[in-house]
Amino acid sequence: MSRRNYKHYIRRSHRYLGIFIGIQFVFWTVGGLYFSWTNIKEIRGDHLRKENEQTSIKLDQSMISPKVAADNLLGSGRALSISTIRIVELFDRPFYEIGYRTNDGRDELAVADAMAGDIRPAITEDEARLIATKAMASPQPVKSVELITRENVGGHHEYREKPLPAWAVSFENTDGLTIYLSSQTGQIGAFRTGNWRIFDFLWMLHTMDFKERDNINNWLLRGFSILGLMTISSGFMLFFVSSKPVRKLIRRTSEAAK
Repeated sequence: MSRRNYKHYIRRSHRYLGIFIGIQFVFWTVGGLYFSWTNIKEIRGDHLRKENEQTSIKLDQSMISPKVAADNLLGSGRALSISTIRIVELFDRPFYEIGYRTNDGRDELAVADAMAGDIRPAITEDEARLIATKAMASPQPVKSVELITRENVGGHHEYREKPLPAWAVSFENTDGLTIYLSSQTGQIGAFRTGNWRIFDFLWMLHTMDFKERDNINNWLLRGFSILGLMTISSGFMLFFVSSKPVRKLIRRTSEAAK
């Protein structure tokens, strides 16, 4: 193959590779700029949260053994087995949050009063409004409340990979803030703002996971990463075969070797 043809094929490869993945390079660059120039605490909505959101539980409160609460749940027929128990706060009272396996094999959560052992019913819409409003540093009017279940949440939903069902409480005048809390336990799972949604969209373009957005091991991303390296390599090769100083240096080296 002549040098001219060699350069021709390298140039064409570099050109078409650049066109094919150039748009994705732009997405990666724009996303990287946004990630590096934004405050992650503001993205998470930390500036909208009330400080010390969780109320400390007083140790002098007369709490029953968590086994009593677990036995009450097992006795209700709802649970086949108990997997986890932890102490949480709800309406300024201590509760046991109990993770359990249902008779049909699903993993669910329930809360039991840590002072009486009674299993608490699911959080109502009015209670969800109260919990979400109380969690804000500067409470705003509630715009809407929606119950989210496994049936109406896709893999790319902004409240993905968190306990369901959940209440989505949206507020006015707070950068599109929506607070998500478990309808089973009343515990807040996420603050989502307009800035977070921009971040999430750019993260999806960055990872190229258009289904669930968080899988960085997908084959599309791997393939484009390899093509990116090929584009960069072809660019270096094109520089070396087209550069007069490099060609002169190679010629002199060859003559000296003779």
